[in-house]
Amino acid sequence: QVQLVESGGGLVQAGGSLRLSCAASISIFNINSMGWYRQAPGKQRELVATITSGSSTNYADSVKGRFTISRDNAKNTLYLQMNSLKPEDTAVYYCNAAITRVIPLRKDIYWGQGTQVTVSS
Repeated sequence: QVQLVESGGGLVQAGGSLRLSCAASISIFNINSMGWYRQAPGKQRELVATITSGSSTNYADSVKGRFTISRDNAKNTLYLQMNSLKPEDTAVYYCNAAITRVIPLRKDIYWGQGTQVTVSS
């Protein structure tokens, strides 16, 4: 079992910034892909950004140019730097990890508990 613990959420005004952290219980060097997802009340959970073990990144169109996903392998931590925040960014943000096992061949998915981000207008 892999544990993921998010932190860094809070209340900010529109245009402000927050930096979310996700601490993993294992070396993230061994995690094939990690990402951030978010879920607003009454909405489906949506992908925000992902990063692979090879450091390739992908962003939702709504956050491109404003959010930056990164990882610090030495600290076993995933980050999401959020700038120019908008009220529509308000949601619970979840850390995600995907590990492809070789023997037996399977893909394991893990989620953190989530951290609340609220952006006031």
